[in-house]
Amino acid sequence: MSFRFEIDRVADQVQERLSALLGQDEPVPGPGADAMAPLAEAMRYAALGGGKRLRPFLLIQAARLFDVPEGTALEAACALECIHCYSLVHDDLPAMDDDALRRGRPTVHIAFDEATAILAGDSLLTIAFEIISAPKCHDDPAVRAELAYLLAKASGWQGMALGQALDLAAERQPFSPEETTAMQMLKTGALFRFACEAGAVLGRAQPASRDALICYATAFGQAFQLADDLLDAEGDAAAMGKAASKDAERGKATLVGLLGLEGAKAHLAGLVAEAEEALAPFGGKAAMLIDAARFVAERRS
Repeated sequence: MSFRFEIDRVADQVQERLSALLGQDEPVPGPGADAMAPLAEAMRYAALGGGKRLRPFLLIQAARLFDVPEGTALEAACALECIHCYSLVHDDLPAMDDDALRRGRPTVHIAFDEATAILAGDSLLTIAFEIISAPKCHDDPAVRAELAYLLAKASGWQGMALGQALDLAAERQPFSPEETTAMQMLKTGALFRFACEAGAVLGRAQPASRDALICYATAFGQAFQLADDLLDAEGDAAAMGKAASKDAERGKATLVGLLGLEGAKAHLAGLVAEAEEALAPFGGKAAMLIDAARFVAERRS
């Protein structure tokens, strides 16, 4: 089975399940129905508008190392994707990165309005914890509790949200390569770490296996962000589905800006090798995760 086939297949599974999860459970009586309709529509616009579903893919593949059924991992994967989609909605706002295009379509605040975009992001954030704490996610409450704890840590004030705050701060003051890496490990890397660690939690993995996946996720997250920065510097906006060259225009801290194009590409190759090495204990079972690391380094969109 090819990597391309598998990532597309998982993306279809995630899309189908997210569509069901974001369906309205109960009608809202009276004037509340008028307010709920655009909010629900904006949530679905943000979450169902395409994307590679790479974070859910990593979670499902990490869980597969421990023979966790895909249907079991899918719930946690969808919760993770809701967090990711919420972060994109908020990152695109005028107060943040001020982007008008995402995945080849107008961003949520452009397609709707800023207030609806904020509320849609808030709602995607909170529904993630509805999904991950529900019995359907796992039959063991202790597993669900650990997953919810890890997801909160990854997405909150000491994880992804802090990374975004540091990213904004870096527009006002120069960051060193070490500071830039630390910022990116929070903003981008925290959710990739959760994806891989959640797979280990679902599979009740031994500490050594869990640590190996965390090492993989750390290198993977850095590689993903570096490849993203290279795309911003060299890529085509039409192919990427979002504006290009915005990082340089806004003075954002990136390793491409600090290391130069050739230095960044050499560092990217090293990160991919590091990710692959971390998976050595799993042998051939980790082939899809290895392919994922190579994919992010080679992608053009």
